[in-house]
Amino acid sequence: MTNRILRWGLLSTARINRSLIPPLRASPRNRLIGVASRDPAKAEAYAREWNIERAFGSYEAMLASPDIDVVYISLPNRLHAEWTIKALRAGKHVLCEKPLATRVEDVDAIAAAAAEAGRVVAEAFMYRHHPQTLRVKSLIERGAIGEVRLARGAFTFTLTDRANVRMNADLDGGSVWDVGCYPISYARTMIGAEPVEAFGMQFVGPSGVDEAFIGTLRFGEDAYAQFDCGFRAPFRMHMEIVGSEGLIVIPRPFKPTALEAIYIGKASDQLESLTIEGPDLLYLGEVEDMANAILDGAAPRISLRDSRANVAAILALLRSAREGRPVPV
Repeated sequence: MTNRILRWGLLSTARINRSLIPPLRASPRNRLIGVASRDPAKAEAYAREWNIERAFGSYEAMLASPDIDVVYISLPNRLHAEWTIKALRAGKHVLCEKPLATRVEDVDAIAAAAAEAGRVVAEAFMYRHHPQTLRVKSLIERGAIGEVRLARGAFTFTLTDRANVRMNADLDGGSVWDVGCYPISYARTMIGAEPVEAFGMQFVGPSGVDEAFIGTLRFGEDAYAQFDCGFRAPFRMHMEIVGSEGLIVIPRPFKPTALEAIYIGKASDQLESLTIEGPDLLYLGEVEDMANAILDGAAPRISLRDSRANVAAILALLRSAREGRPVPV
């Protein structure tokens, strides 16, 4: 497939699609071909609005089409694994919005389906591909702050719409799956290990989902992660990586712009600014990563093993919050 242009289909008309459409059109190795909805009229209207060539009146019709190579799945969380597996079995490569699944057994089933089909599947954590994230990881690997002792962060915003899919317990909504997954993923990435113990506390609203969450993860004997996330506080995002010999502060870790600053130093009152340039299109990195994997045979930056570990950590935190005690991951 080294001389091919990948033809993409959007499996749903979710709002997040609008972040992926511009990078698909900017990339010389990717082309947006179609959009699918369970409602044919909705698919047609969406295709006209976004100037997309083809509208599919069902998800099955898109998966059956020989004109689609890659499917982007932006359905509600509960449906991610089901439709990722269906797409793989239909011979499509898959970029699935985070979380890839909400059970580790489903990640294992996805991995088995991908291996059987010989297709690429990756979780869409766009921040992992940004130069800012890669620079922070490089600094840590070079020993710029010594051994990582603590990763601390937050991701919150105010959500009052009770009809929002994030508030739907039957579709695996909740703040940890929606935004808490980011600081968890970031901490795991920068610590470079997997947590062994989790402790969580949550506020469950009338929706039945966690609308606010505070969590701690223990990595071995002397490395920890702490975070809060939720729908009941103003918009906040940040990460701080504390090492044995210094720290790095990242003001916009999860949605960096084309020009960002991070801060590094031996103490909080000795921080120096580092400016990092990135692409104008935040989601371009994950699109190009899929092209690298499919066309060039490179390993996706976010492996299925990585995705499985993030799901396992989230499930342990949620279990801890329900049981009111620390639990193993």
